[in-house]
Order: sequence, then C-alpha cells, then structure tokens
Amino acid sequence: MAGPWTEQPVLEGRHVRLRPMVRTDGPAIVEAASDGRLWELFYTAVPGPDSIDSYLDRAEREQEWGRVMPFVVIEKVTGEVVGATRYMRMNAPHRRLEIGTTFYAARAQHTPVNSEAKLLLLTHAFEVMDCVCVQFRTDHFNFASQRAIERLGAKRDGLLRNHSIMDGRVRDTVVYSILANEWEGVKRNLVFRLERA
Repeated sequence: MAGPWTEQPVLEGRHVRLRPMVRTDGPAIVEAASDGRLWELFYTAVPGPDSIDSYLDRAEREQEWGRVMPFVVIEKVTGEVVGATRYMRMNAPHRRLEIGTTFYAARAQHTPVNSEAKLLLLTHAFEVMDCVCVQFRTDHFNFASQRAIERLGAKRDGLLRNHSIMDGRVRDTVVYSILANEWEGVKRNLVFRLERA
C-alpha cells in the first residue's frame, strides 16, 4: 500500500531541491565528491570514481527492501548536484529512521545547503511520516560531522564501540537523535539559522 513510508518525495526549499537518486546521477555524484576529493577521507564512505557503481547498487538494493530513500541534493541557483543524503534504517512499525550517508561538495559546505536539506528532511520525517525518533550516526573521527549534527539541535545518545569495520579499520560510531517532542524547538533553530544565513 502506498504511503509516506513507501513513496519517496521531492523536497524543495529556497536553496536546495532534494529529489530521488537515480542510476544516471552517478557522474554528477562523483563530480560533487571530486570537489574536495571526499572519498579520500578515511572516516567516511563517500563514493569516488572506483566505487560509484557499488554505491548505487547498494542504494538500489536497500531501496527495493524498503530500508532507504536516497536523494541527490541540488543547489537551486546553479542546478548542480552538490551532494547526496538519504533516509535509512527505516522502520515504519516503530516510526523511526536515520538520516545519513550524507556528503556535500566542498563548495557547498558552510553554506545554507546542509541546514535547509536537514530542515526539509526532518519536516517530512516528523510531520508527514509521523516519526517518533530520527537518528544520526557518524564516525568517532568525523569531528566536523559531529559539530554539524550538534548545530542542528540533535542530542548525543552515546558511542557504539567497535561498531563496524570500514576498510579494515574497526570504527566507533557516535549516535545522535531528535525525538518528536523536541522537533518544534529544533525546527525553530533551523529556521532561525537559515534566516540569518
């Protein structure tokens, strides 16, 4: 049955447009990641020229299973893909999901792009999908990501020690969340930050 947990939306704001990722987005995703050679950051899983096919394969497979909704992030002024993000670990019976696998081209970092993309994703998650919890996870060594998540207003839940293995390295994962009863304050914070940007 169709509904907000199965139909992927297009989300649009003043600065960005998030639309469902498709296979033909591969070259644009690699180009965005090339701005900063983001795939070289050991604490992330950003696709590069050699890994874009497996990145897209995994997104398609998990989307078929109903576990993810992958988006490309398009900067409205230029019309260019400047990053990617997704709803993941989607669990409709428990009304919770994670926002992750997010990256932005270096030129889009420290701009309104991330704040507005997160505002759009969180608004849809809490106000359309009726989530009770939205989670974020990041590598212990990804300090920039931790600061960005905290600026959103998410609260740190804790550290999952030896949580996963990335390229042979055992990774500790930092977990954050926003609860439904915190959403109004987080939303006001994001709107305020965007108005000041």
